[in-house]
Amino acid sequence: MGIIGGGPGGLMLARVLATRGITATVFELDEHPLARPQGGSLDLHGDSGLRALREAGLEAEFNAVARYDDQGDAIYDSQGTLHFQHNEASAGDRPEIDRTQLRAILLNSLPSERIRWGSKVSAVEPLPDGRYRVVGPTGSLGEFDLVVGADGAWSKVRPLVSPATPFFTGVLFIELQIDDVDTRHPEVARLLPSGKISVVGGIQGLIAQRSSDGHVRAYFMFRVSEAQLREGVVDTSSPARAREQLKAMLPGWTPLMLTFIDASNDSMAARPIVALPVGHRWTHRPGVTLLGDAAHVMPPFGGEGVNMAMLDGLELGLALAADSDWSQAVKGYEAAMFERAAIAAEGSMQGMDFLSEHALEHVLEHFREIPRELAAAGSH
Repeated sequence: MGIIGGGPGGLMLARVLATRGITATVFELDEHPLARPQGGSLDLHGDSGLRALREAGLEAEFNAVARYDDQGDAIYDSQGTLHFQHNEASAGDRPEIDRTQLRAILLNSLPSERIRWGSKVSAVEPLPDGRYRVVGPTGSLGEFDLVVGADGAWSKVRPLVSPATPFFTGVLFIELQIDDVDTRHPEVARLLPSGKISVVGGIQGLIAQRSSDGHVRAYFMFRVSEAQLREGVVDTSSPARAREQLKAMLPGWTPLMLTFIDASNDSMAARPIVALPVGHRWTHRPGVTLLGDAAHVMPPFGGEGVNMAMLDGLELGLALAADSDWSQAVKGYEAAMFERAAIAAEGSMQGMDFLSEHALEHVLEHFREIPRELAAAGSH
């Protein structure tokens, strides 16, 4: 079996298969595990990401690095008024882990020869015998009975089963990073004692989140048109200019919330948010399938993306291990995945209300449920 993409979903699938005696080869574009930043912190959910780790036999490794005390939330408006806060550390709820740490756990659980680093996949080609050839820039990378596209939003595998391509949602994230926040930027640290904060400012917003070792990632969010996106909104190649451009795009925001811009280092990135249509699905094709963002990329509101990908990897692996007829196993996996992914994607799209005229009202309505949920959990 060939798995295209070494993210959490693809690696989870390889791990589940390995624990059940099935060999798979993972083709990963990165030259090595630390070739590029993996992103910030993730909250794993009990019925998806945490379940996948538990059933893959990796719960202890996760708990060794998970941050159960980083589940706090606070909601501010653009004037710096605090509207909601909770700092409960609810063990087993939605613990945080850095993306790099999660990937390391999964990689360390696999034989090193199962990962083909530096493998750029150009295409996947059907063969007359029903198998598939994975093709790189210089020729064949291997032939397989089953190829799984775990290669993200712009999947090279997806065209084999679906003509769908991701669309721009109209939201742009500008990602900033802050180093050693507690020592070097105490004014920011005071705003962000644990977990994350959100600043709701109509069609602009901010989410800032702690990672391990005093690192913070801040995402300034804007509604922009495709024409604005093509022209360029913020010049991230010039950090000093980008900081001034960002401030100019946030008229009326309190200087307190702009401290996230002043404290940021020079690692900046513009991230257009894309999505596949809610309910994306395809007619089963023997020998090929998709998981994670390749199957159902969605906006990051709600944190469902990585959790759905890990659950995909788990459920596909379990199905393949339980049924010698791989085509039927994949067909059953797809049917179940389509249903739950549609629900998650719908919720993520509703999260786009975070950037609207009535954003504060919508966000507070959601977060006011948290104390009741925590109280209910404590009563069991």
